[in-house]
Amino acid sequence: MQELDSQSEVILSKLEKHKAFKDANIVMLYASLPDEVNTHSFIEKWRNKKHIILPTVSGDDIIPVELGKETTFVTGDFNIMEPQNEPYHGSFDLIVVPGVAFDSDGNRIGRGKGYYDRFLSHHPKVKRIGICFDFQYIDKVPTEENDIKMDEVITI
Repeated sequence: MQELDSQSEVILSKLEKHKAFKDANIVMLYASLPDEVNTHSFIEKWRNKKHIILPTVSGDDIIPVELGKETTFVTGDFNIMEPQNEPYHGSFDLIVVPGVAFDSDGNRIGRGKGYYDRFLSHHPKVKRIGICFDFQYIDKVPTEENDIKMDEVITI
């Protein structure tokens, strides 16, 4: 676990230095699961400096929610910590996406439910950056017709 936390710090440091992140005012991140790049302290670090949006799940859809200063969290579907706030209906400058695996072409394997693919299809012009551990960055990800590619992938 300590190794994954160390990798998470390096990956998120790269994200912080990325032009797309530095230029972004409204950033959609995610509340990480134990097998994903750990975003919890990163979210806390940036929640008062940028407009941070986090996903919640309702049925088959991702519902974005803005993280406010007083926002509380509850455990949602799939044991993901979800913010309790009104849905966010504005635009995004950057969407940071988790995944089970990524490849150099920006292809991504998620958890199989298509949540991010459906969500991203509604935001085709927003910069999409996938973040992953080194062992999640593989030669070739099998793809399907509805899969949405990342513009970039950041790893170790």
